[in-house]
Amino acid sequence: MLTIIQTALEAGFLYAPIALALFLSFSILNIADMTTDGAFVLGASVSAVCCVAGHPILALPAAMLAAAAAGFITAFLQTKLGVPSILAGIVTNIGLYSINLMVMGTSNLSLFQKTSIYTLAKDAGFGGSWYKLAVTALLVLVICVLLVLFLGTRLGLSIRATGDNADMVRASSINPTFTITVGLCLANAMTGLSGAMVAQYNTFSDINSGTGMVVLALAALVIGETLIGKGSMVRRVVGVILGSIIYRFIYAAALRANVPSDYMKLVSAIIVGVAIAAPTVRRWAAFQAKKRKALAARKGER
Repeated sequence: MLTIIQTALEAGFLYAPIALALFLSFSILNIADMTTDGAFVLGASVSAVCCVAGHPILALPAAMLAAAAAGFITAFLQTKLGVPSILAGIVTNIGLYSINLMVMGTSNLSLFQKTSIYTLAKDAGFGGSWYKLAVTALLVLVICVLLVLFLGTRLGLSIRATGDNADMVRASSINPTFTITVGLCLANAMTGLSGAMVAQYNTFSDINSGTGMVVLALAALVIGETLIGKGSMVRRVVGVILGSIIYRFIYAAALRANVPSDYMKLVSAIIVGVAIAAPTVRRWAAFQAKKRKALAARKGER
């Protein structure tokens, strides 16, 4: 049981940066960024190549910069060439497939017996038997703190305002093209960090490892917002992290129940569907409760 909890926590933190990326692009900027799948693999690919070259720590910022460049392409297509946001992300995502193959030189790059941030932590005795969780959680918490602090700056507030009302921002002499570009670059940089950590955690990078990441991140985001609700930026960011962890616990519970591996995609689809539909169901339930109370009050008056 302890092993399952540890694995679920590790997976939750590993994929939490993608949920944070979606929080920034979708919840804050109000942009459906479909670059996520390709940016995740790009981060994993760059990380794997750096680890093979013997630079596991350098692999993290390198992966973030590479993924940020992918976000810049998406922003350029959207803001300068007038491509709709969803199509811009899809176009970039398609192109990233070939780029990721170029980076790795193969469809699957193994890191077996290569030095990684996790082997370094293990050799240093950091975190004991929970060293993988300790390293991953530390990195994610640093990203969370930096994200909250950034969104409280003048540029961060401008990005938040752009998502609320781009026309108002433009009228206030703030360039929405710049804020959208910065936001998408930062979002994809976090996605690249997740890919980099996952590649080193799994000791390999695969060209198809990013399939469905945007949907799973959306599920984690919705779960967090449903349970924690909206409020301060700290509360919302914490909700995203908890949503990612809870999603992985549900997934681990399905594995614990001996669900056949062939059915896990169906399980994931059900989890995502329930998570996305949860806010609507909750509003419907609240409306029905108010309706029953109103009917009961009318009967009492009679």
